[in-house]
Amino acid sequence: MAQSVRSSFMRFATLTASLAVLASPLQAVAQTPAPPVPEQNGNAPGSMLPAPPPVSPTINPPPAPGPVAPVGPGSIADMAEGLLDAVVNISTSQSVKDQGAGPQPQIQEGSPFQEFFEDFFDSPGNQGGNQKVSSLGSGFVIDASGYVVTNNHVIEGADDIEVIFPNGSKLKARLVGTDTKTDLSVLKVEPKAPLKAARFGDSRRMRIGDWVMAIGNPFGLGGSVTLGIISARGRNINAGPYDNFIQTDAAINKGNSGGPLFNMSGEVIGINTAIISPSGGSIGIGFAVPTELAENIVHQLIEFGETRRGWLGVRIQPLTDDVAASLGLDRARGALVSGVVSGGPIQKGEIKAGDVILTFDGHPVNEMRDLPRIVAESPVAKEVDVVIMRDGKEQTVKVTLGRLEDSAEPEEDAEQPTLPEDQGKSAEPDNGAPEDQKGETDAKPAVTFGMTLAALDEERRKTFSIAESVEGVVITAVEPNSPAAQKGLKVGEVVVEVGQDFVENPADVVKRINALKAEGRRNAHVMIADPAGNLRFVALPLE
Repeated sequence: MAQSVRSSFMRFATLTASLAVLASPLQAVAQTPAPPVPEQNGNAPGSMLPAPPPVSPTINPPPAPGPVAPVGPGSIADMAEGLLDAVVNISTSQSVKDQGAGPQPQIQEGSPFQEFFEDFFDSPGNQGGNQKVSSLGSGFVIDASGYVVTNNHVIEGADDIEVIFPNGSKLKARLVGTDTKTDLSVLKVEPKAPLKAARFGDSRRMRIGDWVMAIGNPFGLGGSVTLGIISARGRNINAGPYDNFIQTDAAINKGNSGGPLFNMSGEVIGINTAIISPSGGSIGIGFAVPTELAENIVHQLIEFGETRRGWLGVRIQPLTDDVAASLGLDRARGALVSGVVSGGPIQKGEIKAGDVILTFDGHPVNEMRDLPRIVAESPVAKEVDVVIMRDGKEQTVKVTLGRLEDSAEPEEDAEQPTLPEDQGKSAEPDNGAPEDQKGETDAKPAVTFGMTLAALDEERRKTFSIAESVEGVVITAVEPNSPAAQKGLKVGEVVVEVGQDFVENPADVVKRINALKAEGRRNAHVMIADPAGNLRFVALPLE
């Protein structure tokens, strides 16, 4: 048994040694180059062949890089460097009445805390008096002599205004003029040497997607440059009656107010005014007053110290789709005149209640809010052409503008309107019936569109507290869910016109509605007055 084990072990050792001997030359051939062999005419049988020369790896170099497409505009460093000196910081201070620290806690006499509370609440810093409150904003120089533009809300109520220049110098400023409706103000400093000034550009030429640059004083950090594009135009954010803001995603933060928005030619095309942000920081939605509105106001403030806006003297309302259809318009456009101001520029009935203003001085009125801005930008005393829609036809009238006083409101918030001179007269022809008989018939109550109409006599005028200036047919009842109720008509209101014809009794209303149906109209255009005389228009469906 032992001999058998020994014999197996010897066979295993012999085999292992043989394999090691065979593997050694192969490993040597693989790891070291073979020695040179003398050149022979033939290869002897069993002779070893030389190793082939090493093959060099083929490396394909990458192609040369082509031109890189530009992303965004080129560097704006040169432009920014030339404009930074024209942008300034505005520092203001205001005295605010200190209301004190509030009611003092009642401390028991002899308490160990009595002295502490008396020292705290009775100290000079907690007594009523005036405290200085400071704020920071931005502005820019528009004239080398020292005129500076900023926002009204930056300097509003300030007792002291200081302009801080990029080199650190400071100059006291006086307020030249301000316009609260556009949130613009002009300041004046007295420099010892001419200042670097920015120039106005034409914001009308700017398009959505154009690059713009903002420079300002965000969070009091001083001249900061941000870049973005125009995101939208003509934005209405309900900040004032002439909203027409440029929206930009160039970063605008607190402290940027009053700073300039530049185009890529280095021209000011907007004045940064507002942001939308839940956190108070930039989220890419900022607004600037366009220079098409601001430039004229700035020049007026410098020349007159106040604004001088044109005034048309009409009261207007939006034009809805159904009212537009009732007037024969292809779509809702223009401004619907609901009244004319007594003593205003409209003296001879050039424009009447019920007219739709489509174009003013060559400018299209696409929606109601366009008209106040266009009129305000027009020079006082200028004679302008106004295209109106009246009785289903377009016509052009000439109007000479008045001046909108600062205490007055824009067109849609004008004074109480008075009825046109021809109102109060029936437009229906005389049918030859005796006056007393016709009056009895026409004065009977009538029901139409779910509302009951009655003649406006002295008794009903007193019952519904209707002003003496209001004429027409009074609504005495309105059925729930009726067409009249759906249009918001109420008891005590007065139907003044139907289809731009004055009505003075219920029969007139019924006749005019039947006439409109016969003409194939889809809606009846109706003027309604509330008891105080404020006018509006509604469209009642005829189908």
